[in-house]
Amino acid sequence: MAETDLPQLYLVTPPQFELSSFPDQLARALDAVEIACLRLELATRDEDTIARAADACREVAHARDIAIVIADHVLMVERLGLDGVHFTDGSRQVRKTRKDLGKDAIVGAFCGTSRHDGMTAGEQDADYVAFGPVGTSNLGTGEIAGRDLFQWWTEMIEVPIVAEGGLTEALVRDFAPVTDFFSFGEEIWTAEDPTAALTALAAARA
Repeated sequence: MAETDLPQLYLVTPPQFELSSFPDQLARALDAVEIACLRLELATRDEDTIARAADACREVAHARDIAIVIADHVLMVERLGLDGVHFTDGSRQVRKTRKDLGKDAIVGAFCGTSRHDGMTAGEQDADYVAFGPVGTSNLGTGEIAGRDLFQWWTEMIEVPIVAEGGLTEALVRDFAPVTDFFSFGEEIWTAEDPTAALTALAAARA
């Protein structure tokens, strides 16, 4: 399989990180493997903390021509110079957000295991729909999004699909033929060497 035929990679930040060290760690990861998009997804609701983290991550991402989206905080997208938003709660806000942010913004939705919610998001002009977790993870309800869901979506729906949550090298190999993107977060940041973990997961696509 040529590199161009492989699913693209989508990176998610840790839920919290040190501004003094994380941007360098992120830069190493982005330089090691080709990444299509970065998502800022912090556990905090503190706007100042989010803004400072967004500024640091945006600088690293945009220097490498990588788009950066933020989880849920749609009102911060334009203010912080980000490329779009990822909704962690499905399709509910997709239509209004597309209207508010315009056609050039990235709008994505995590739809758990719900084929119906995914189709609704697609109909409302989402750029991608994420399903998961595909492995053991506390993402969403924890209910596993099976390979058959991805297989069906790939055959029937044109909207790009993202596999995320609990990914392992074995799952990456298994899902590579039926997904457009793999989203990696805790899989790499909890590893001793995040760049090495990312490189190994990326290599498993082939």
